[in-house]
Amino acid sequence: MSLSPFEHPFLAGILGDAEIAPLFSAEADIAAMLRFEIALAEAEANCGVIPADAAAAIASRLSGFVPDMAALASGVAQDGVVIPEFVRQLRQAVGGPEGEKVHFGATSQDVIDTSLMLRLKTATDIIAKRLAVLSVGLSALADRDGLRPLMGYTRMQAAIAITAGDRIGSWRAPLERSAVRLAEFAAHGFAVQFGGAAGTLEKFADKGPQVRAALAARLDLVDRPQWHSQRDNIGELAGLLSLITGSLGKFGQDVALLAETGGEIRLSGGGGSSAMPHKQNPVAAELLVTLARFNATQLSALHQSLVHEQERSGAAWVLEWLTLPQMVLATGVALVTANRLAGQIERLGQDRA
Repeated sequence: MSLSPFEHPFLAGILGDAEIAPLFSAEADIAAMLRFEIALAEAEANCGVIPADAAAAIASRLSGFVPDMAALASGVAQDGVVIPEFVRQLRQAVGGPEGEKVHFGATSQDVIDTSLMLRLKTATDIIAKRLAVLSVGLSALADRDGLRPLMGYTRMQAAIAITAGDRIGSWRAPLERSAVRLAEFAAHGFAVQFGGAAGTLEKFADKGPQVRAALAARLDLVDRPQWHSQRDNIGELAGLLSLITGSLGKFGQDVALLAETGGEIRLSGGGGSSAMPHKQNPVAAELLVTLARFNATQLSALHQSLVHEQERSGAAWVLEWLTLPQMVLATGVALVTANRLAGQIERLGQDRA
């Protein structure tokens, strides 16, 4: 056991995701927050809010910026969020009157939420690509074994004969629907967060929407009025993640049950047993069931974090931090595992007479 099985030295052998996990590292978060601050200065200069030479100085002097991590940790302990200390360090790095223009008109949540959106957008693209690979793999399995006979089961009891293609279709169809849902979400779901102290962009007068649009364009995010306490978009994404892992869990559960008797499936690369060397345990299939149940449980916590009081919540926001990254990682791991499992199926169904 460990605090983070997804990054544990040996549990990561089945729960690690070397492509997605780094997106939730401190380094990735800092890089995205820095990107926000530079883009904000450039957007404000473009809209005539701050001088162009101030924005140029901010971009130039923050290139290669490396924060004092110990000071950031102390700042979070005091302020509850990293941004006050982060901005203090940025202003010091820029120096002069230009330094005072760093973070102008923004609030801590603007920076943290936009950093999250930038990283979630990348993670979702990875998830979508893995879904597409799995769909191709299941289609290939159907082409190879789809006409083989297979016993159909209802309520865990043998029912009537079906084909392997019928069962594969029940695995593939919900995943393809989830891929469509994910693509639709990606088109509108990753929005810049920019509202200032209480969401009103009070320091910009009538230029607030113009600055926000320019900022969104520079970050390649959707332009949307601030959503500090409106977390339905996050809840929608979390629901999609749980739908994906739930569908993968059905795939894993079916394979595990087929492997129990062994007559209708042949798998390669199962896990060994320390007590029974003759066994080949369906580790990948079991893991898919575990991750489906994990995300289903995490989803309830994430939906609790929708309850943001008034213009901003600290309690609900931190609950989201505890929950969402784990759901994204679980989904990424599940897709890697499902693709591996699909490749381990050497035969599905019985030999045709």
